[in-house]
Amino acid sequence: MTNGTPSILIVEDDRPTRDLIARYLGEHSFSVSAVTNGKEMDRHLSQNRTDLIVLDLMLPGEDGLSLCRRLRMETTTPIIILTAKGEDLDRILGLEMGADDYLPKPFNPRELLARINAVLRRQSSGLTAASTATRLTFQGWIIDLRLRELRDPEGAQVPLTSAEFDLLQAFCERAGRVLTRDSLLNMTRGRPGGSFGRSIDVLVSRLRRKLDRSEDTSVIKTIRTGGYIFTPVVVEA
Repeated sequence: MTNGTPSILIVEDDRPTRDLIARYLGEHSFSVSAVTNGKEMDRHLSQNRTDLIVLDLMLPGEDGLSLCRRLRMETTTPIIILTAKGEDLDRILGLEMGADDYLPKPFNPRELLARINAVLRRQSSGLTAASTATRLTFQGWIIDLRLRELRDPEGAQVPLTSAEFDLLQAFCERAGRVLTRDSLLNMTRGRPGGSFGRSIDVLVSRLRRKLDRSEDTSVIKTIRTGGYIFTPVVVEA
């Protein structure tokens, strides 16, 4: 949001719904663009800055779940899914594919506005913490981003390979969010010294052995559709 005005992209094939959302958000100081399908979405994203995507689930051609999964491999832009289906399975699938929030139709535009503002606040807060923090802490553990060190709750340093540290940092900076294997690769392999010759699954397994204090629970939860979520609350130390 470099110019101070959040830019919202609506991906919705139903014209009345699309026009309603665009008009309402426009009245509340958002810069709004609207498209009807995945191809138009790809074209828009390649040419324009977008701060948040409102994505309908039931689209012609490539559906919303597929688009959401693909977007999460390419970007961390927040996504709010809209759908006429209200079943728990659709909500869970959307979230597991990487959506930040979910709103069933029919909905009150005021609720959508509130959810958009909440997601953008979380995103802004996370970006600020990631750019300024030098130490993060969770459950007594301390990760020093400057020294690239991890210390356990007793203060002892825990040896991490460069790849393990990069993966842990990616998890800490996005705690509570479902991250696919591909998105984790994209987030980490460009970091200095990062090397991912082995799979994300192997690295997660190695991190679990170093972080988990109990065989019954893990700080890194496996998501059924192919991803992970870092469960502890992470704060700036």
